[in-house]
Amino acid sequence: MAQDMQSQMLKGVLQGCVLIILSHGEYYGYTLSQELAQYGFAGIPKGTIYPLLLSLEKKGLITSELRASPDGPDRKYYHVTPAGQAAQANFLTQWHALSDHVNQLLTAKGGNDHD
Repeated sequence: MAQDMQSQMLKGVLQGCVLIILSHGEYYGYTLSQELAQYGFAGIPKGTIYPLLLSLEKKGLITSELRASPDGPDRKYYHVTPAGQAAQANFLTQWHALSDHVNQLLTAKGGNDHD
């Protein structure tokens, strides 16, 4: 049950995190995974990243461009669209509000223990 809750929370947050990263430059799937790992998302399976990228592309939040790679097969580089920038801004607004509310609750109810 705890794993299901963590998985559901992560799915909602991961889309926003991917948009934030892609708004700072272009990445292909593997480099995006590496970037996420630098910020504590090392346990995200590659099988999660690619379907998420496909979903974001279908929603028009990102676009991709296939380019030749000097190290092997072509790579698909992803970029944020204007709609993706708007979705990122919305995510940040919602994240800050949610974070503030949760922090207020934790402070008021002494829920800062996370054993």
